Amino acid sequence: MSSHKHQDIRDMLLDAAGLSLDRLPMLHVVFDRMATHCADGLRQFAASQAYYSLCSVESGRIGDVLETYEGMAIAGIFQAPSWDSQLIVGFDRDFIFTMVEALFGADGSEPPVEDERSFSNIEARVAQLLFEQMAKALKASFALVSDTSFQFERQETRMDFAVIGRRNNLAVIAKFLLQALNRGGEMFVLIPQQALTPLRRVLSHTANAESSSRDPKWAQKIRDEVNRTSVKVRAILEEREVELGDVAALKVGQVIHLNASPSTKVKLESADQPLYWCQLGQADGAYVVRLDEQINPSQDFVDDVLPR
Repeated sequence: MSSHKHQDIRDMLLDAAGLSLDRLPMLHVVFDRMATHCADGLRQFAASQAYYSLCSVESGRIGDVLETYEGMAIAGIFQAPSWDSQLIVGFDRDFIFTMVEALFGADGSEPPVEDERSFSNIEARVAQLLFEQMAKALKASFALVSDTSFQFERQETRMDFAVIGRRNNLAVIAKFLLQALNRGGEMFVLIPQQALTPLRRVLSHTANAESSSRDPKWAQKIRDEVNRTSVKVRAILEEREVELGDVAALKVGQVIHLNASPSTKVKLESADQPLYWCQLGQADGAYVVRLDEQINPSQDFVDDVLPR
């Protein structure tokens, strides 16, 4: 028997047993990239920030997975021509309701929708817009392992109409969490294992090359988001320890004398982390502080033990 036939038999046995996700590390890399592409694509439509995160990658029967979303999700059917297969992307109710609010400029002050009604025409149109964006995210994410396009065909609200093969066939299910407007929802991607079987070897490679080389564009976006994060800083002129009884005895109008003077250094800190020693002053009728020196945490510990 030739080595080629030996290889065919091994492939047949592996196909029958299903894919072992533990041996496909690149699959998690692909789905992580998908979360990033989804968030990037949404920025051109919504003013509020939305975050996607990969929750899990599992195996299951197509029918069992779809049954859990019956009556509570919209499914989009996609065709992958080069794979000769279809796949499903689904959004649950909370995902759709959150997206509608985000796209129409809500600020999250209204309570989340908890109605069990059918999806409206507007919600269905929003889902279609998101499915069209998902076609781009799928292509960009799987470009790491396969040069294929994904064509959005139709959407279904009845999971028994979301047919992409025999319902007892094995599939890979990736679940994502959406967070926006202090609420969120779930997105899932369901891919038949037979579509991924030809990619088994490339998906089994480690992600060293992918993880070791930083994406400058993505790194810059992270820096931009971090720089826009709001933090509180406070300037402390003096701190002292007092007994609880003294605090309980405080009265309105009482004067507390401080040991600080105009020349006393002020400590600037954020989240209880000391940052700078400052000089107190005045400008335009308001108190100001001038940054004098950066605080060395180890030196600050010594100063706390041995006050200046």
